Amino acid sequence: MKSASVYISILLLGIILPLQLGAQEPVRNIVLSNPGVPPDWALWERHLMKEIYPAACEFVEKYTDADGSLKWRNEWPGMDGSDDGYESFYNFPLYSALGGPMELDSLARIFWDGVTRQFTRYGQVYDEFDAGYDWMHHGESYTNFYFFGLTDPKNQKFRDRAIKFAELYVDPKFGNYDPELKLIRSPLTGSKGPRFTNTAEDWVTHRPILANYLLPYEDIEGVDSSAVWNDDARFPLLLQAMNERMMKGDVPLNLAATSMILNAYMYTGEMKYKNWIKEYVDGWMQRVKENNGFLPDNVGLSGQIGEHMEGKIWGGYYGWRWPHGLMNQLEATTIGASNAYLVSGDSSYLELPASVINLVENQVKEQDDLMAVPHRYDDRGWWDFRPMTPKYPSQLWFMSRKETDWKRAKRLADPDRWNYERNLGQKKMVRGMMLNENSGFIYHKGKGDSENTVSWMGFLEGNNPSYPVHILKATYGEVLKRLRMIRQDQTTPDEQDVHHFLERNPVILEGLVQLMLGAPNHIYHGGLLHTSVRYFDPMNKRPGIPQDVAALVDKITPHSISVKLVNLHPTESRKVIIQGGMFGEHQINRVRQVVDYPYQFYTIDHHHFEVELAPGAVGQLELDIERFANDPSYEFPWH
Repeated sequence: MKSASVYISILLLGIILPLQLGAQEPVRNIVLSNPGVPPDWALWERHLMKEIYPAACEFVEKYTDADGSLKWRNEWPGMDGSDDGYESFYNFPLYSALGGPMELDSLARIFWDGVTRQFTRYGQVYDEFDAGYDWMHHGESYTNFYFFGLTDPKNQKFRDRAIKFAELYVDPKFGNYDPELKLIRSPLTGSKGPRFTNTAEDWVTHRPILANYLLPYEDIEGVDSSAVWNDDARFPLLLQAMNERMMKGDVPLNLAATSMILNAYMYTGEMKYKNWIKEYVDGWMQRVKENNGFLPDNVGLSGQIGEHMEGKIWGGYYGWRWPHGLMNQLEATTIGASNAYLVSGDSSYLELPASVINLVENQVKEQDDLMAVPHRYDDRGWWDFRPMTPKYPSQLWFMSRKETDWKRAKRLADPDRWNYERNLGQKKMVRGMMLNENSGFIYHKGKGDSENTVSWMGFLEGNNPSYPVHILKATYGEVLKRLRMIRQDQTTPDEQDVHHFLERNPVILEGLVQLMLGAPNHIYHGGLLHTSVRYFDPMNKRPGIPQDVAALVDKITPHSISVKLVNLHPTESRKVIIQGGMFGEHQINRVRQVVDYPYQFYTIDHHHFEVELAPGAVGQLELDIERFANDPSYEFPWH
């Protein structure tokens, strides 16, 4: 974070210099010509961008057939599973959007078609969309689908699908959405409409997993432990209670559906999609307001909170008690609010996830030198105190850029991870683990590749200057680890569970997203990837950073970002387009070229500009931006 004096100096430079030089006409091209030795982060970034592709090809060769389907079972019953098929390749298109080979995006589209046909045969998919499941699992499926807009927004086949899928919720004829009450009519929805009643067959593959969680309710006669999930005699009692209490009406989890509607909007620009997002998120914000800041987790078909829970504000599907508690409320509200902010430019939508964090932070306790918050709520009140997963307050800060949200993210974070380099110098044990001297810190790889936001924010604050090299090394180590898993895998399809392929996918991108785009990676269960910038290759007319170019966003403020650029080629120049935001939503007002004093200023007044990097050039640009000033779109600069 810069001191006040530095901010004042920059402000004065920004005001006085143009007055001295006279009015400037907007420019679209900037040249960086200072040569320099490439820094280590740039070498590691280009190495990782190169080596992920052959690793992905080895994964493809091992686990897929020529038609794009997975080499897996002939049958798979129940309603669960299609998400896992799509998840197996969920970040392939994003890798291409960052600058990886476009061949992987082409393969990803083949795999999308193959998995769709495969799970249609299994029975989970109908008319190319999941027949009826919840939006945590839909979110896992369609994150893959949203990335296709970043790689080729003119692809008619996927554009048409984007519209078709959004219409399942925008058009009331499908039964998923009530346009009068502004609610999604069940936690389980899809191409066959809302699923108000579940059968034992629907849950057959999921029951052993859910036996490891607490029960949805504790007052069901004859149901006294989670073992009932695997008890064929008593399971119908649990199923009946869930059908009666959970399956009719809306839940916060459904806010993740806004990503599907926004996906269609960014292909088409049609106002009905924009309006749907705002009105649906508005509905949930109104419920919080009416409940004195508490997010209710169940709304009946009449619009009444607690309609099927005897008026209780808890008890909904993926709600405050079962199965994950706080996680789903944070993820869904952050996704919905971020999407509404993106289409409206109205930051007040972020009050929705902020209200959830406020709820639990008001109950905070100190636990093992960390701040623990309650993760569940039911008739007993707040319970299950644990530290909050740091990526959620980090996401809120990234969207708001408020100092209060930054301080809260830091307050709730593990201080040893925020400033790990101090501990590395002392070779300190952190939470029972020795810091890794090779990667530089304790690397966390979650299902969604977004677990290292705390150390990244520490880097932005200046605490962890070696973080770029450390996260890139750790990422490469994870790629190698997964390649070993692939090569040692001797299992047969009947021995492989539904997560087998995702757990071996070697396309690991968190470090690249953080460093290149200046953003935390997306929320895995259906969030869009909101970023500070993105890049295009104007010479090859493709998305992503050009060959031999490396980029690092090293500072982020409410109104500016700093980007370091390197051309690793010693004899050839390179050109790169820098866009404000992943979807062109940020207006770039001015750019300062940081070389020596005095800084050189350029008026841009557009959502993108081009930089020419001379052979071997190393430079830094500071971008003054107006955030969320433009309608978001998948359009490329040359479109």
